[in-house]
Amino acid sequence: RKEFVDLYVNYVFNESVKKPFEDFRRGFSRGCPTKKWKMFLPGELQTVLEGHVNCDWHWLEKNVKYINYQKSDQTIKNFWNVFHRLPEEKKKMFLAFLSGSDRIPATGLEYFVFYVADPKMEDPDTYYPFTNTCSLILSLPR
Repeated sequence: RKEFVDLYVNYVFNESVKKPFEDFRRGFSRGCPTKKWKMFLPGELQTVLEGHVNCDWHWLEKNVKYINYQKSDQTIKNFWNVFHRLPEEKKKMFLAFLSGSDRIPATGLEYFVFYVADPKMEDPDTYYPFTNTCSLILSLPR
């Protein structure tokens, strides 16, 4: 029985995944050449690939640029007031809405710049905020 269990475990955890893992390794090495990623420790590589999970949200406010808005506009003040009161989970949901990812890029929030734009709608009360995730633009009706 022990020999059967050993052989079965070896098959499930090693032999059965050998080909798929080798395919994954080859594809990963094409996009991220071995010489480049071997310089990272495992935790650092994970951060580079996935981004940061913890952040200082005040950096987000410091790096925002405004289009057709001023920092002193009441809409902007209300936005940041509400944002800073949100629980951590909701802030990450906003980040996912804005950028497509709930993770902070590996460079950190200090270098994460996004834009808040006034879409200049005739009746802004009939529109919801929307984003352009590629350009990191939040269109926020007044």
